[in-house]
Amino acid sequence: MNRLNQKLILSLTLLCVLLSGRPAMGQVETPGELMCPSADIWGAKLITDICWSCLFPIKLLGVLQFGTGNVPAESSNESICFCDGELGIPDIGFTVGMWAPARLVEIVRKPYCSPTLGGITLNESFRLWGMKDGADGQSSSNQFYNYHYFAFPLYEILELVVTPECNPGGFSDFDLMYISEIDPTWVEDELSVFTQPEVAVAANPLLQAACPVDCAASTLSGPIDSMWWCAGCWGNLYPFTGNVPSGGSPPRVSSLLSTRAVASLHRRGLAWRTVGDEALCGGSIYPMLPKQQYRMSMLFPLAEADNSTRIPTPSTSAPTGVADIDDYEWTQQCCHNIGVPTFLWGEWRNIPAVGEDFVYVLWRWTDCCVR
Repeated sequence: MNRLNQKLILSLTLLCVLLSGRPAMGQVETPGELMCPSADIWGAKLITDICWSCLFPIKLLGVLQFGTGNVPAESSNESICFCDGELGIPDIGFTVGMWAPARLVEIVRKPYCSPTLGGITLNESFRLWGMKDGADGQSSSNQFYNYHYFAFPLYEILELVVTPECNPGGFSDFDLMYISEIDPTWVEDELSVFTQPEVAVAANPLLQAACPVDCAASTLSGPIDSMWWCAGCWGNLYPFTGNVPSGGSPPRVSSLLSTRAVASLHRRGLAWRTVGDEALCGGSIYPMLPKQQYRMSMLFPLAEADNSTRIPTPSTSAPTGVADIDDYEWTQQCCHNIGVPTFLWGEWRNIPAVGEDFVYVLWRWTDCCVR
């Protein structure tokens, strides 16, 4: 077989892979496909729909920064680091700080539906405690979504950056880590109090009235970790349940629930803190949500990789902290901090029927010691 025929066969094979899973022209999707659509992630979208500019900035030796964008305020400024070696003798290394695509969070209407896994419905041959049918099942004043949490170490999957020191948790492949259908505290607000007793304090009207400050900070510089009860402009972080009042836009509601999901997993020790000097030798269990540690970008139904997110970055003369809006220059970036208003990046990012479930890439800032 000559080289021309080999190239032709390779091109046709690649075309078949890229078109697999798409309905034929004129084919009507079934009601089941409308309620559980496929995100078609595992194909060309794994490259084209990822916000690759989100990997910047990269921080080396605590002082050298490559690329523009926000860095968590508590990121490590150390240049040299020491971590225990195999024999208990400290090994010397240098510090690296970077944004890495670490997790996927999907927010779904139908229990056990997984757009990430091609629109399949996970095993529902028996009812698991915690599952809730419909939008709310009891009250029309609320809406309800389930979530699924996946390990998504994309750098390791694509073998772009393979550094065990910068991969807390050690996940090297795609894996399902948690589903809310088996969690009764995600369904009932009353049960969630047993895992988050501080919700009684967070419900204070005076504290809630301060959340616009976190909203402004999220937009201009970064969310305020000390305001642990707020999710910026998206709403109240507490309680960690899938119940939200009706009337919110789908992008805002799904973003808020994704944040609540990550916060609940931090409380269970299933999500780690990876920012700061104490994280250089590996992540640590942290029961509160470190909001500055995370960025998000929508992957489905309409990916943010079109660079339509407008992010304010401080000008050279801007003071540190939250400054006046005139001190910032607006740049294009396809990911956003927790709490950034949806009208800046995605108020339009939903499609009736086939695009009312959402998949977000969770970018995690990781400080690590490369030995």
